Amino acid sequence: MMDFLEFEFMRNALAAGVLAGIICGIMGSLVVVNRIVFLSGGVAHAAYGGIGMALYFGWPYMAGAMGFSLAAAMVMAGVSVGARGRSDTVIGVIWAVGMALGVILTDLTPGYNADLMGYLFGSILAVSQLDILVMGGATVLIAVLAFFYYPELLALSYDEEFAGIRGAPTRVLYFIMIAMLSATVVLIIRVTGLILVIALLTIPPFIMEKRVKSLAGMMAGSSLLGALFIVAGLWLSWTFNLTSGAAVIMVGGAAFFLSLALERAILFIRKR
Repeated sequence: MMDFLEFEFMRNALAAGVLAGIICGIMGSLVVVNRIVFLSGGVAHAAYGGIGMALYFGWPYMAGAMGFSLAAAMVMAGVSVGARGRSDTVIGVIWAVGMALGVILTDLTPGYNADLMGYLFGSILAVSQLDILVMGGATVLIAVLAFFYYPELLALSYDEEFAGIRGAPTRVLYFIMIAMLSATVVLIIRVTGLILVIALLTIPPFIMEKRVKSLAGMMAGSSLLGALFIVAGLWLSWTFNLTSGAAVIMVGGAAFFLSLALERAILFIRKR
């Protein structure tokens, strides 16, 4: 069953998957409790514009995607704070423009035949040791920031008005949180791709939300679930020759619907 660990690329994929699960568990919990799933989708898809720019200008992939994604995320965050009633429209426009820009720049890149499937659905089996080091450093940084700002993030997530009254810099914290989300999205692109990253950010926290009593517990449980989904998805992709990113999300999706079914069954039994 574990013979796939004999290969270095599978060990790299497993390490990257565990790190991705931890990152998504922390940031996904903040995404779910702050109800910014749509904004997360906008950041993820706008990041493709940065990938296209990196390819066209010959920049490092990570630098191009991170820079463009961060700029788009800051615009989305500013709009969502200043004009909440229209924020979904602006986020949707940036989402579409980012994707379109990335596709056009990729088309214009001389002599380059883009592997769109790799960016859209992930290429975790191509993760290098350098990628793992970068993800490891980012995981530590995000965990430290979440720990250091935990009381403020907790107040921001559940009672922003009260946090403001207590003197917490809610707007600054919100922008920091969105910047952390932007970095998370770019890092996870290699694991699940642009299209599937939202599932990894939202499914584990959704399952854990009603089963824990604190945001910290939600983060820890979501990190564990995310890592388990990725390990199981990798094993399925190896065993049945499936696309890794899609297999990971199918495992998460199965857990999501099973969780809903169990909740309904428990409610039905209690009513009886």
